Amino acid sequence: MRNYSAALKKYAEWRGAGFVNWRDETGDDFRGYLYELMKLGLKRSTIRLRFAALRSFYKYLVLRRGLASSPVAEVQMPKPERSLPVVLSVKQMDELLDMPLKCEAPTKGPQWLKYRDAAILELFYSSGLRISELLGLDVKHVDFVDEIVKVVGKGRKERMVPVGGAAMRAIQKYRQEAAVTNGALFRSIRGTRITQQAVDQMLKKYLKMSGIPFGVSPHKLRHSFATHMLDAGADLRSVQELLGHASLSTTQIYTHVTKERLKTVYDEAHPRA
Repeated sequence: MRNYSAALKKYAEWRGAGFVNWRDETGDDFRGYLYELMKLGLKRSTIRLRFAALRSFYKYLVLRRGLASSPVAEVQMPKPERSLPVVLSVKQMDELLDMPLKCEAPTKGPQWLKYRDAAILELFYSSGLRISELLGLDVKHVDFVDEIVKVVGKGRKERMVPVGGAAMRAIQKYRQEAAVTNGALFRSIRGTRITQQAVDQMLKKYLKMSGIPFGVSPHKLRHSFATHMLDAGADLRSVQELLGHASLSTTQIYTHVTKERLKTVYDEAHPRA
């Protein structure tokens, strides 16, 4: 309610002496207000929040006070900002991948856990799989000869995803240590298929031991995979196929990430940036 009142007050203050009555305001008045807010450099989310309050107020006037129509309804809002994915640098990714095998052997539980964790992290980064796709993998889905995994993605669509040598070696080592020959690929101590909660807890554990200054989810590993692929010269269509995106527009968000990274590198490196 406080934000609602503040939004109405700010509009009235902006109108100043020209403001007489809410019923007399026009679409042009609100378009002018929108233009001024954008010139001030306010975030689009802030602007949309202010106009949401104005829309609600005029909706009340129309429904309860007999106003013919809402002048705010005529104003086209700026689209919401699309936040860029947070990605790890290559150096940070290397640090995270090294964590499981650098840790001391667990005092409780089987010794193969660190090999499982290393294989999970390597596969995430090597293939860009969704967490649901990785959790659903069976041993039979991994082709160690051609180095690919068969993935069941959204809408039960199947795709074949290439996997790097480092990830394949990590999976082989884990399977050898844990004696995993069939069924679910990644398992818990109890022998059941590993859960997303267990993977989240695993990531938190290794992050605490690392110097990475922000939280990392399985999806951020997927973001990192896609961004690093594009940074290294992969074409957008190929990355789309690897990620299993139905639309190219979904993959295009990563081109914005790489542009921002290039700008940062340029600003830091060029003497006259």
